[in-house]
Amino acid sequence: MLLLIENLTKVYRGGFRKEGTVANDGICFSVAAGEIVGLLGHNGAGKTTLVNQIAGIAKPTSGTVRLSGRDVVADPDFARQECAFMPQAQARFDGVTPRQAIEVIARIRGAGRAAARARADELIEALDIGHWAKTSGERLSGGVRRLTSFAMAAAVPGRLMILDEPTNDVDPVRRRRLWEQVRMLGMTGCGVLLVTHNVVEAERSVDRLVILDKGRVVAEGTSADLRMGSAGLRLEVTLSLGALAPDSPGWVESSPLRQGQRWTVSLAQESAAAALEWAQGLRKAGHIEEFSLTPTSLEDAYVRIVDAGIPAEVERLAPRGDQHV
Repeated sequence: MLLLIENLTKVYRGGFRKEGTVANDGICFSVAAGEIVGLLGHNGAGKTTLVNQIAGIAKPTSGTVRLSGRDVVADPDFARQECAFMPQAQARFDGVTPRQAIEVIARIRGAGRAAARARADELIEALDIGHWAKTSGERLSGGVRRLTSFAMAAAVPGRLMILDEPTNDVDPVRRRRLWEQVRMLGMTGCGVLLVTHNVVEAERSVDRLVILDKGRVVAEGTSADLRMGSAGLRLEVTLSLGALAPDSPGWVESSPLRQGQRWTVSLAQESAAAALEWAQGLRKAGHIEEFSLTPTSLEDAYVRIVDAGIPAEVERLAPRGDQHV
């Protein structure tokens, strides 16, 4: 196992945080070589504190972090050598161009001059930032700075790459290019730990998900695994202008969610025919403009898990394969 975290706890004892604040509480999970694991949770769930400990930047109060079998709490320098870390905060490289920044980091992490230059060329082309390759950092947009930060981390990624909200400010086209590069890193055997609060992005990009809430792991598994605990289908209707929200039919399995003109409920798969007939009747009568019936999303499952405050021992799902060894 590339990364193994067991009973990791971080309690802040003062400073700018409230005395005794528990940021991480008995966290356990793993990342295999070549696996892309998403660390999902709302702001303040403990994600950034956790990755700082994995990267050897912060020291846990208790618990263990093992990278390639070595204890990085006892040897944080090893973590810094083996991990490439893209932090949430924007990197500052005023007076330095993206090409220079990528090459310098590659050289610092052990690449020769020619290899560093070739890798910078490869990443600049793959991320489509060649137009700004020779532009000084202070003149770059937030999205290009973010892509450059990713390229700096990916230049020599080591055994484990940690990405903390990597696509903030990045446009949709280049965001897709970034995810292609992440997948390529996984294909070469690099483990990737992706920190995000973007549920849709996580569902499309990772092999497995770990959900944090209030510093604890409250769910773990593939996207399909996590959706299994939710109702099977989701019906969304767009109400006609001025129309009142309809009464909930008996087959509805969740309280209706009203957002402007949109009305959404969850239902079991066996109620699909009844839901379609009901929605078609409303549209024919002019009460709604359109409707859609789709499988329950990971976002629905995420909201259910976090809002319910389900304990980790209840919601943790059996991992696929030999992940905790």
